[in-house]
Amino acid sequence: MLLPGWATDYRIFGNLELPYDYFIPEEISPDNFSRGLIEALEENSIQKVSLFGWSLGAFLAADFSLGHPVSIDELFLLGVRSHYEKQSLLKVKAGLERDKNACLSEFYANCFSSFDAPGREWFKNNLLGIYLKEMKIENLFQGLDYLAKARIDPDSLRCVPKIKFFHGKLDRIAPFIEAEQLKQKINQADFVEFPKLGHNLFLNTEFAQRFLHE
Repeated sequence: MLLPGWATDYRIFGNLELPYDYFIPEEISPDNFSRGLIEALEENSIQKVSLFGWSLGAFLAADFSLGHPVSIDELFLLGVRSHYEKQSLLKVKAGLERDKNACLSEFYANCFSSFDAPGREWFKNNLLGIYLKEMKIENLFQGLDYLAKARIDPDSLRCVPKIKFFHGKLDRIAPFIEAEQLKQKINQADFVEFPKLGHNLFLNTEFAQRFLHE
């Protein structure tokens, strides 16, 4: 299952090509995500699922694994940090109220490093205009409220047998050092570093190549 980050949706994974059968929910509500996923697994007679969570989606993946570790095959955490400061999230809310499109445009720009022209261009050509038009402020606020409470607990994740972190060293949203520190507290976890990429690393062609071979 592919889980998108804040201010994005299932379309952010539009050019991701990995050898998996994808389950990509068109709409996700953080408040009832775990219950909805369990119901989906039962309806489709699926016993285990791999969760590919990016940014906010990584928190959802980690939260689900805490309550349902036997349902997890693999946990892939991208662009994650231990938590977000409430004050910084309040500033984002204020920016959205003042000028939603300007706030979102700045956020999307900060998702890419200066070295990641391919990823930035794909996003600009395929999703930027759509997201600026379609993202509803109430849904954006809901995501920020969830992030204000979300935490990655390394001790609790030790019950998950296979965890892999993927992180861009130039991430301006989730500092690289925080992800590195999380990994160091989880013995069974692997860590894949992308020296020239930022927060949205999976839109770069380098990501799929290294995902399959590392």
